Amino acid sequence: MKIKDIKHVFFDLDHTLWDFDKNSALAFDKIFEIHQINIDRNQFLSMYEPINLNYWKLYREEKIDKSNLRYKRLKDTFDAIEFEVSDDTINQLSEDYITYLTTFNHLFEGTFDLLEHLKVHYKLHIITNGFDEAQQKKMDNAKISQYFETVTNSEIAGVKKPNPIIFKYALNVAKAEPHESIMIGDNIEADVLGALDMGFDAILFNYHNYNAESHIKQVKTLLDIKMYL
Repeated sequence: MKIKDIKHVFFDLDHTLWDFDKNSALAFDKIFEIHQINIDRNQFLSMYEPINLNYWKLYREEKIDKSNLRYKRLKDTFDAIEFEVSDDTINQLSEDYITYLTTFNHLFEGTFDLLEHLKVHYKLHIITNGFDEAQQKKMDNAKISQYFETVTNSEIAGVKKPNPIIFKYALNVAKAEPHESIMIGDNIEADVLGALDMGFDAILFNYHNYNAESHIKQVKTLLDIKMYL
């Protein structure tokens, strides 16, 4: 079951190693407290999370820019729960959210164990669609930066996964070839299919329990990756 001839392991960051949902909830708690937004956090998140995923899809597809993503995902959520917030406050919340998001450092269970295991045998890298100013802070604060030889984000590459250009950029920086590389991430379209189309192997971190096609390698926990690598 071990995959042969792999030399380079590329990880997504958010929702794969870095527990975005948990850290995001804590960031919202913080900024709602600062701005005295008296709102039920669970009600807010139940609306926000699908709205946010939809805007990230539009962002990946180059149909919306970063500033609109940051504003509209909050605006639409407040509108959906009929909670009135001024545009000035929404803009400030969007900035503060990014500031405080990187101060929370929860990782998925098994992250350090897996990275310690892999670093002995492979060169490790990150390919992320996250924002340039936030991703390195997340890695530094979570104390995982030292495991990765290269970090490619969509703002550096100029495009987002699954665009093949970002995978080519990451390969070039890593001095790697597709046939000796594997991509691990939680998003079927951006991480898995994008990588497979480029000639990588790929593993889906399927903690969402997506209905993935049978030919896609998948794991439910990070430590299950040891079965393959």
